[in-house]
Amino acid sequence: MNALRTMNHLNVMKVLNNLRDWNHTEHFYKKAGMTTGGVLLCGVGVGFLKLAAFGVDPFQSFMAGLNAFIPIPFGTLHIIVSICLLTFMLAFDRHYIGLGTIVNLFLLGYVIDYSTELLQALFPAPVFTVRVLAFFIGIGIMCISSSFYFTADMGVSPYDAVALILSNKWHIGTFKYVRICTDLVCISLGCTLYLVSGGSLKSLAAIAGFGTIITAFFMGSLIEFFNQTLAQPFLNGQLVWRRNSCKRNMSHRIRIVLYSRSYASRF
Repeated sequence: MNALRTMNHLNVMKVLNNLRDWNHTEHFYKKAGMTTGGVLLCGVGVGFLKLAAFGVDPFQSFMAGLNAFIPIPFGTLHIIVSICLLTFMLAFDRHYIGLGTIVNLFLLGYVIDYSTELLQALFPAPVFTVRVLAFFIGIGIMCISSSFYFTADMGVSPYDAVALILSNKWHIGTFKYVRICTDLVCISLGCTLYLVSGGSLKSLAAIAGFGTIITAFFMGSLIEFFNQTLAQPFLNGQLVWRRNSCKRNMSHRIRIVLYSRSYASRF
């Protein structure tokens, strides 16, 4: 009788451990998918912003100016710059490095490059209406994808890590103001490099225009909105359903075990 009870107790504990491990594994894969998909879709969003030619985000503004100064494939240049920033991360604070860092490092630049080429091939001379539509699509994609990427919390991009380290590790100031400073530095360097490379003032708005101002000062609020309405419910909502389902299955198993105990106590 004692042996039967011990066996039943071990069976219940084994089921509980298996369910817990399954939930953790599912949660990890969901976060990994949100991170990878979020980063790659950000690249598609940048492609739409480049098609709109109203200005891109501050870091991509710097990259566009640098690419004009060093005319090599954009994806390759993005990796080189990201490796330099990654070296900064390795030297001063490694805990920001994760899956998101790796995807940003090796894939984001090429996704931006291919997305830009594809969209420009589809719309070689976009009219103003198409440009406006492309701009809002790009902003929407970047905000939604960024919310998924940030909510997953599996590492940050090398550029994001710079402001985090300066504010949290070196205590230069709060993250908000440090990020504004790094963005302004990127915009200034991008414009300078673009003009030095022979770019015209008329075309400068394509890399640093009103779209750059919107991405720098207003995207944060939009990302926070999508964090609460899309990304966090996606990450947690299905897990709640899974847990409820698991609880129902677990209750069924426990009832079977208790019934077996009751049946065995008759003998």
